[in-house]
Amino acid sequence: MTATPLGVTVAVAVAAVLDWAFQEPPAELHPVAWFGRLVDGIAHREYPAPRLVGALVALALPLGAAALVYGLLWLATPLHAVVVSVLAGLALWTTTSLRLLLDVGERVVADSADDLQAAREALPALVGRDVAGLSPELVRSAAVESLAENLSDGLVAPLFAFAVLSFVSLPAAAAGAAFVKAVNTLDSMLGYPGAFGWGSARLDDLVMFVPARLTALLVGLAAGDPDAPWRARRYARATPSPNAGWPMGALAAALNVRLEKPGGYVLNEVADHPTVADGRAAVAAVRRAGVAAYGTVALAGVVRWL
Repeated sequence: MTATPLGVTVAVAVAAVLDWAFQEPPAELHPVAWFGRLVDGIAHREYPAPRLVGALVALALPLGAAALVYGLLWLATPLHAVVVSVLAGLALWTTTSLRLLLDVGERVVADSADDLQAAREALPALVGRDVAGLSPELVRSAAVESLAENLSDGLVAPLFAFAVLSFVSLPAAAAGAAFVKAVNTLDSMLGYPGAFGWGSARLDDLVMFVPARLTALLVGLAAGDPDAPWRARRYARATPSPNAGWPMGALAAALNVRLEKPGGYVLNEVADHPTVADGRAAVAAVRRAGVAAYGTVALAGVVRWL
C-alpha cells in the first residue's frame, strides 16, 4: 500500500529534527555501528573465493538490513498511521546524517587557522587519508571535499531512496534508506583495492550514480552558482570513484577553489586551495543543500496530499 503523503512528511520531519537535536544515536545503540561490527567480523576471515564471497556479502548484508527494517515497520502497520510515520522517521534518522558532518567540518576549518594539530586530529572523522603531514590548506581541502561527498553519501542518497520507495509504502521507504546506508557502509569498510571488496565498491558505484549528481545540483544551487555542476563535469573524471567527483567538483567550481588529495587527484587545478573563509562558505553551502534535501522530500509529501 502506498505511503500516505503526510506520513512521508512526518517521517522526514522526525528524522531532520532528531538529527539537528541529537546528531546521531549513541554508538552503543546505533544500528549502523552494529552493522559495522558484523561487517568487521566477516571481513577478517580467509575465503577460498574472495571475489565471489565478497560479492555475495555486498548483496546479502544490505538486503538483510532492508528486510529487517521492512519487517519491523510492517509489523507496526496495524497501529495508528502517526505511529508508523514516527517509526519510519526514526529509521530514516539512523540512516542519515547532516548536523555531525557540519559540526566536524566547521571545527576542522576553524582549527586549521590557529591549531593545525587539532584540525588534523579531528579530520579523520571526515576522511580516510593520512593526515599527519597535511598543510593547513590541504586540511581545509580535505574538509571541503568530505563535506560535499558525505552530503551525497550520508544524506541525499538515503533520502532519495526513501522518497522513491515511499510510493510503495513507508516500510518500503525505510527499507530503501537502510539498504543504501548498508551499501555505503560496506563500501567505506571494504570497497578498496582487493578481491573481497570488489562487489561492495561496484554496488556502491551503482547505487550512488543518481544521488551524486543530484547532490551536485543541490550544492551548486546552495552556493548560488547553478552552473557549477556543468562546469565541474570534467572534474568528475579525476577521482577514482565515478560518483564522488560530482559533488566535490560542483563545490570546487562554485567556490572557485582547488581541492587536492596528495597523490590522488586535483579538482579545479587553476584555482587556489581553500582559505578559512572558503571553508566556512563550503560549510554554509552544504548546510543549505542539506536543508533543501530534507525540505524537498518533506514538501513532496505535502504536495502529494494536496
